[in-house]
Amino acid sequence: MNHRERVRMALEHKKTDRVPIDFGSTANTGITIKAYEALKNYLGIKKPNLELDKVMQVAKIDEEVLELFDVDTRGVHPKSSGNKIFKNGSYEDMWGILRTKPKSSMYYDVIQGPFQYNFSISDLDKFNWPDGKEKSRIKGVREEIISHYYKGYAVVVNMRVAFIEFSQLMMGMENWCIDILTNPSRVCELMDRILNYHLDLTSSMLNGVGEKVDIVAYGDDLGTQKGPLISPELYRKHIKPRQSRLIKLIKEKTSAKIFYHSCGDIYSLIPDFIEIGIDILNPIQPVSKNMDLNKLKQEFGNKLTLSGGIDTQRLLPYGSPKDVRVEVKKRIKQMEGGGYILNPVHNIQSDVPPENIMAMFEAALSFN
Repeated sequence: MNHRERVRMALEHKKTDRVPIDFGSTANTGITIKAYEALKNYLGIKKPNLELDKVMQVAKIDEEVLELFDVDTRGVHPKSSGNKIFKNGSYEDMWGILRTKPKSSMYYDVIQGPFQYNFSISDLDKFNWPDGKEKSRIKGVREEIISHYYKGYAVVVNMRVAFIEFSQLMMGMENWCIDILTNPSRVCELMDRILNYHLDLTSSMLNGVGEKVDIVAYGDDLGTQKGPLISPELYRKHIKPRQSRLIKLIKEKTSAKIFYHSCGDIYSLIPDFIEIGIDILNPIQPVSKNMDLNKLKQEFGNKLTLSGGIDTQRLLPYGSPKDVRVEVKKRIKQMEGGGYILNPVHNIQSDVPPENIMAMFEAALSFN
């Protein structure tokens, strides 16, 4: 099998010659810059690091590394919109969210959002909203998709829509949680402004190349490790219809499968995800309540492809290479028969030793 055949067969819940491997095709299935630097030093690769995601400090993985691990996917991302950089190292993004990176942290933390101190609908009207039709965001995207397609890789187009997350960052999490209960019209209007941008960008990304795309990836966290962020009732009322709009547009543009990333325990929402057309669920965080892979495979394995499952919270940083190999083989055995793509649970963090990263991929490639 070539890479695309392997992924497509897994997505159709058919047995493949080996488990499909994804590494870095999205900003949620890769590796942080510090961990990647350690991995490249271990491998003797002398190349400068490129940044895929600034906030989470995710590295763009070199083709040399992808080929070494026989990775089946290749990601395509919209181009950077640019940020307003300040002398103290903080920056403001196109959503008006101000962030800084403390010396003690590897991530950028939010200082404030543009609507953090109360807002009205008229304030939304006055805001300088980014343009999802801006041509600079898709410069070279078509060519990337076509190149990966003809090289036989499974093409993953990334739409990090996150209209939930960005609305939370723009107004503050506490305010968002209060509003979704007491003043939902305001927070829903904010989510709609953000979603409209992403509908335009998604359309631009897929125009004319939809038949060459295998997966469209979208992420927006709805879970904590103990349960969903909001009740299923609130989800169905305020979030689900908006997700459905996005998925409907994607399916009009392509026959690609829909990949949805949400951390945490989202078990109670999975039937809703299936109903609106989500095909792939990521990252399947096994340390979260109700996210046991056996249980998910038995209940939803004929309708969903599961993506992830290799724990980055305990196993990869603190286990031995032997522990990692045992876990990878266990996951592959649990998911046999198709419907599974192997990757770490979210991005590999800086405390993961290179030996454990090597063990994960070596086990995936050797165990059938």
